Amino acid sequence: MKLAYLCSGIVGCLALFMLGGCGPLPMCGSANEGAEECVVLLHGLARSNRAMAPLAKALEAEGFRVANLDYPSTRKTIAEIAQEDYPRALTCFAHSPPCARINFVTHSMGGIVLRRALSESRPANLGRVVMISPPNQGSEVADLLNNSWWLGWFYRWYNGPAGQELGVGPGSVPLSLGPVDYPVGVLTGDRHHGFDNWFAGMIPGADDGKVAVERAKVAGMSDFLVLSHHHTSIMKQEEVIEQVICFLKSGRFCPQGQDGKL
Repeated sequence: MKLAYLCSGIVGCLALFMLGGCGPLPMCGSANEGAEECVVLLHGLARSNRAMAPLAKALEAEGFRVANLDYPSTRKTIAEIAQEDYPRALTCFAHSPPCARINFVTHSMGGIVLRRALSESRPANLGRVVMISPPNQGSEVADLLNNSWWLGWFYRWYNGPAGQELGVGPGSVPLSLGPVDYPVGVLTGDRHHGFDNWFAGMIPGADDGKVAVERAKVAGMSDFLVLSHHHTSIMKQEEVIEQVICFLKSGRFCPQGQDGKL
């Protein structure tokens, strides 16, 4: 019996690992409770807030007060997430000294959730936004999988309603959103895993295995940077985290040397 429970636990953890970890982390961090600069983190599709944990730790080390939101990305539409789950992150800052600014850092679909939320209502003290590998103009991969006769059922089951809204055709939520009129830095990658070769072949131009470099852009953005990383783990890379901090502090990404370092 114990072995059965152990095996069940291992299988469950392996499944959750694919989504970002074995259960979510606490949303409201306890570090820097008096800090005036606050940051909300929003993870991507089929992940958990564990995927954003390295960013949260680095931002807290820089003195930011951090809320690392976990939300059911595969069980709701993008609009439902924006209306029902996104506001929960703001409650992390409700019982401490007020934030001078509330900044945001997103990965993948998290950027679309944020754009949807801010299109309806935004904090009066909205600060800067960094979007990492966002499908701001949709992704061909979403349409490819959703419309596949042999993979479509699995894609729809695994990624839920929101996963069906990220394409480039009719029903695309990213394409229904207008330009941004707040400070946004977009950072994306131009490498892909070997198992993304098939996807990459369907995406025009350079891509990160899920999103074309050109489709990461959004009208009105303040800065744009391409780094040599793939979609799945770009938000955990040291140079990406450094660039996130640069933009949050200065409103621009930091210049890079010939060796690619800051």
